[in-house]
Amino acid sequence: MPLLSETPVRVRRFGRAQRWVHRATAALMGVCVASAGCLYLPALAELVGRRRLVVTVHEWSGLLLAVPVLFGLASRALRADLGRLGRFGPHDGVWLRSALRRRGERPAGKFNAGQKVYAGWLAGAVLVMLGTGLLMWLTGLAPLVLRTGATFVHDWLALTLGVVVAGHIGMALRDPEARRGLRTGSVDRRWAEREHPLWRHGG
Repeated sequence: MPLLSETPVRVRRFGRAQRWVHRATAALMGVCVASAGCLYLPALAELVGRRRLVVTVHEWSGLLLAVPVLFGLASRALRADLGRLGRFGPHDGVWLRSALRRRGERPAGKFNAGQKVYAGWLAGAVLVMLGTGLLMWLTGLAPLVLRTGATFVHDWLALTLGVVVAGHIGMALRDPEARRGLRTGSVDRRWAEREHPLWRHGG
């Protein structure tokens, strides 16, 4: 990976594996959220119809959510990025405090603290959704009281997930260079030095 201080105008940020995993996961998440909307919002349910088909699409898109990451683990670059996302340093605390105050420096490595928090929360939410979804789907796994609790958790977490994902999309729409990095694999050097100043130090 080129150092951020080198002369090329663009620097490599993501390889093919990272971009493929992000796109596949985003597509499955989109199908999962859209099908959930069709199941729980009467206006959409009436518009789409065919509830049994929508249920099947929702179940399988949810089950397949983890598959892109599992396949992507064959990539050393993706494993390195997952390690960065799961590793917090002192600079991440500074970033979060500055973000909450809406002022001050925001030091970040390849991923900023907000991206790390989002990735960790999303991974946990997907696992809970998978577990509660299985209890709802395979009714013989647990007694009625547990299935009722699973339905409650699944429904409210799904609503929260939809709001958080919408926020993630909104932030992405405000940063065209970040989107370009996920689309092409490279970003402008000046953007990288401004948004991720510690990246060149291996962060």
